[in-house]
Amino acid sequence: MKAVFLSDAHLRASSVQSSRLLAFFRDFGKRYDHLFLVGDFFDFWFCRDGRLYPPFRPMAERLAALPEEGVTVYYFEGNHDFFLEDYFGSRGFRIVPEGLDVTLDGMRFYIAHGDTVDRENRSYLRLRRFLRSPFSRWLQSVLPPAVLWKVAGFSSRFSKDYLSDPPEPLVRKMESFAMEKFREGCDAVVVGHCHLSIHRETTLLGRPRHFVALGDWIRHFSYLEYGNGKFDLLSWRGK
Repeated sequence: MKAVFLSDAHLRASSVQSSRLLAFFRDFGKRYDHLFLVGDFFDFWFCRDGRLYPPFRPMAERLAALPEEGVTVYYFEGNHDFFLEDYFGSRGFRIVPEGLDVTLDGMRFYIAHGDTVDRENRSYLRLRRFLRSPFSRWLQSVLPPAVLWKVAGFSSRFSKDYLSDPPEPLVRKMESFAMEKFREGCDAVVVGHCHLSIHRETTLLGRPRHFVALGDWIRHFSYLEYGNGKFDLLSWRGK
C-alpha cells in the first residue's frame, strides 16, 4: 500500500494552495491507494442541502471522486473544518472526529489533527466545544450563507491569532504526547495543526518510532508519503 498524509491547507477561495492541490490530486489514484486529510483542509467548511460555497466546488468535487478511483480517504475534523459527514461521509469518506489508531503495512499509527493535545489551553477547548455544539449546527442551518461566511472568517482569525500556542512549544507538547503513544505500542504518530514540517525518528524498546508533524500547504506545501515501512516528508514542487 502507498499512502499520503497532509493537513492545514486552510482553503478559503481560489488561491495558490487550491491550484497546487488540484494539480497534486491529478491522477492521484494511479499513484496512491490511501489519503489521510489530517484536518483544516478547508478554512471552515459549510455545506447546506448539498450546496457548496462556490469557490470550494472544484476541490470538493475532485476529492469526492477519489473513492470512485479506488482511494480510501480518511478526513479528520480539525479546528476549522467539521460537520463533514453530510457531504463527504455520503461520498464514501471515513470521517474521523478526533484521533485514529490504525495499522498500515503492519505498523501501528496514531493520527490526529493535534488541536486537543494541549489540554491546558482551556480557552481554545471551550471554543472548540461551542463550534461543534448542536446550537452551532442549528445556527449554520438558519443563517444566510453570506452572513455565515463572515462569521466563519471572524472565528477563523480569532482561533488562529488568539487561542493557538506558538508553534515550537506546541511541538514539544506533541512530541511528549507521541512518546506516550509509543509506550502504548504505536510505531508512528502523525499530527497537523502546528504548521511545522518535522519528521523525527527515535528508538524505544528496540523498535524505531516516528513522530511526524505535517507542516501545511500555505508555506511548506508539505505532505508525508508512506509505503512499505518507509516515511518520506516531502514538499510538492509541481504547478
